[in-house]
Amino acid sequence: MRAVVQRVDGAKVVVAGETVGEITGEGLCVLVGVTHDDTPDKADRLARKLWGLRILEDERSCSDTGAPLLVVSQFTLYGDARKGRRPTWQAAAPGPVAEPLVEEVCAGLRALGARVETGRFGARMEVSLTNDGPFTVLLEV
Repeated sequence: MRAVVQRVDGAKVVVAGETVGEITGEGLCVLVGVTHDDTPDKADRLARKLWGLRILEDERSCSDTGAPLLVVSQFTLYGDARKGRRPTWQAAAPGPVAEPLVEEVCAGLRALGARVETGRFGARMEVSLTNDGPFTVLLEV
């Protein structure tokens, strides 16, 4: 699993004109990609990593501050554009594999005490955010 994690001062996801997920104030916007060999164990590891990641103000984590997370599925994180000009998506897991694992990340975060908002799997989403810093890290578990 891959994640692009951005420290934000607010973020939201809109689908067909409707806001489906939103966080205000300090938090994390997390784009999650799933590949073919990912497992529920990896999803749980990613959830624990996100909860304890010390990238908020004063090197604190969401677990320290109670800051919310906006988790958005993003299969394009496994796009490969090393050859040619058009990415291939062969490394991205198909929806029936990816969707339950992204949901597992969210469930794992909630079990740890996190407030989690989400996008809508497979939908055309408009994600907007204010990157605070800017601060962006890549995670892979």
